[in-house]
Amino acid sequence: RVSQPMYRNQTHAKSHSPQQYQVRDSQTYVVTHDFDGTAELTTTLAHALSDVSGVDVTDTGFTLYDYIDPDALDQLFKPRDDAGQRINGTLTFSVWGHQVTVYSDGQIAIVPPRQSPQPTR
Repeated sequence: RVSQPMYRNQTHAKSHSPQQYQVRDSQTYVVTHDFDGTAELTTTLAHALSDVSGVDVTDTGFTLYDYIDPDALDQLFKPRDDAGQRINGTLTFSVWGHQVTVYSDGQIAIVPPRQSPQPTR
């Protein structure tokens, strides 16, 4: 289960509980992954990128492997064996010109490029 994202031109902040989100600026798309849900972090990331870029996740040109190792990303931020949440971790990388930052609390922030490039096929 993924919380509803907040997108562009909405400029208020909420607390950092897992089901809430924060807009860092008016161009940042932010969604929070639910670690208690059934989806992997990279699934939430893929759907968020799809929302921002307009490219359907079932499109054959849609792949994260060209930009990041999805299995490694899922392992990096999954809850610890004692079910504790990882804290203070972030990872920033680019996908199709979008700056993506994943936070240890499950928050994913995507800053689109000035002009949205489409993924190469």
